[in-house]
Amino acid sequence: MLTFAAAVFFLIITPGPGVLTTAGVGSGFGFRPGLRYVVGLFIGTNLVALGVISGVAAVVLSVPAIRIVLAVASVAYLCWLAAKIAFAGSKIAFSPAATAPGILGGVMLQAINPKAYAVNTTLFAGFPFAPDNLVFETIAKLVIVNAIWIPIHLGWLWAGATLHRLNLSEAAHRRINIAMAASLLAVVALALYASFLK
Repeated sequence: MLTFAAAVFFLIITPGPGVLTTAGVGSGFGFRPGLRYVVGLFIGTNLVALGVISGVAAVVLSVPAIRIVLAVASVAYLCWLAAKIAFAGSKIAFSPAATAPGILGGVMLQAINPKAYAVNTTLFAGFPFAPDNLVFETIAKLVIVNAIWIPIHLGWLWAGATLHRLNLSEAAHRRINIAMAASLLAVVALALYASFLK
């Protein structure tokens, strides 16, 4: 069980679309708007987990056309989020981002987030610690995942919101938001690169 908990920690804390957008939304919009986004991510990640546990995700993702549609939707949505973060509170955008992505935005991200499916598949298909009682093991894994997921995402949100609260110049804040957005785009590029290697 400790091995499973360690795997959860390292798989979740590593930069991916969820944690990067959490920090970016916190930096661009502050803690309270970011908290609504994190609630959406939480709902979305648990929906993905249930899809993986039930096998629905495997069936749906086995259809190549659906995988392509989800990949395109994922890239488009992540690029939109990156732009929203980059231009938060800025007058340099054609249409400045006035509001943070809310609960629905978080749910949508997880629904099309390739890392969410990969992490949940790894965690729920591997690391058996109660092979004689699959129901107990699955429930225990859900509890452990959420017990680690929540503080990690709140930590990333707090880090971003701390940057938001600092008395930085507009130029410095803009550079931070652009750096957050660029990090998110780098993760998108790495995911695309990895998918082409398959």
